[in-house]
Amino acid sequence: MKIKLASLLIISFFAFTSCKNEVKETKQTTPTSTTNEVKNENKGQANVKLTEGEQANALQVAKTIDDFSTLVAAIEAAGVQDAVVNAGPLTIFAPLNSAFDKLPAGTVETLLKPENKTKLAFILTNHVAPANYPIKQLKKEAKKGRKLYMASGKYLTVENKDGKIFVDGVPIIKSVKVSNGWIHVIDQVLVPSEK
Repeated sequence: MKIKLASLLIISFFAFTSCKNEVKETKQTTPTSTTNEVKNENKGQANVKLTEGEQANALQVAKTIDDFSTLVAAIEAAGVQDAVVNAGPLTIFAPLNSAFDKLPAGTVETLLKPENKTKLAFILTNHVAPANYPIKQLKKEAKKGRKLYMASGKYLTVENKDGKIFVDGVPIIKSVKVSNGWIHVIDQVLVPSEK
């Protein structure tokens, strides 16, 4: 009887010990990946908060203007937030919501799908010049017949027609100085050729 009791105690001890080790292993592997995912979600320049007295960058300004809500959604869907908030200087030709409305029906919805992220990023970077182009400088570039190099790798034609500046035939409606360059408001999406 003593042998059976001792055997039962030994078997119970090993069973309890092995179960305890399995639980420890599970606890060690699961939280690590979840913790890292949460930490990585808030990284990047786009998540840096504006401090008092600091001038807002292009993305921060766009987020405060209802007429740029489609542009902001597209920037976030394409994952190019950090490129739009970098120190610059940058010049962004920012399409209004009405510009996106002019695209064929269903285009915006299709571009916002995860599988079209690369194409959307290409279109958006075609609106960003990695240089400082206030209106005064754009007038000089137009006078010299120069094209603007865009972050997409494409070039945009800049023209001065009767004192009004056009990029690829689209007039600039308004300009806003931001901490990392300029936002020039336009009412058309500058879709680059795939070539």
